[in-house]
Amino acid sequence: MRNQTNEKEMTFIESHIPELAEVAFKQAFWQTLADGVSVMIAENNQLVELFPDGTKKVIKDLSQSGFVLNQKIAMPS
Repeated sequence: MRNQTNEKEMTFIESHIPELAEVAFKQAFWQTLADGVSVMIAENNQLVELFPDGTKKVIKDLSQSGFVLNQKIAMPS
């Protein structure tokens, strides 16, 4: 019976991996900015460096890069 419980527990934990990953990403994103370090984001088909003070610097236009973004990823809030 213990193996069955372990399987249920594992299934439950695995079902929450995307949720946990999203929380970890948001925390790392904001912690990086709080530490005074810039982060790179994709915005409007451009690679953008976002600075801790909120300013942005376009690094590269991605519209002709051949990369296709299949999913819109919202900026952490």
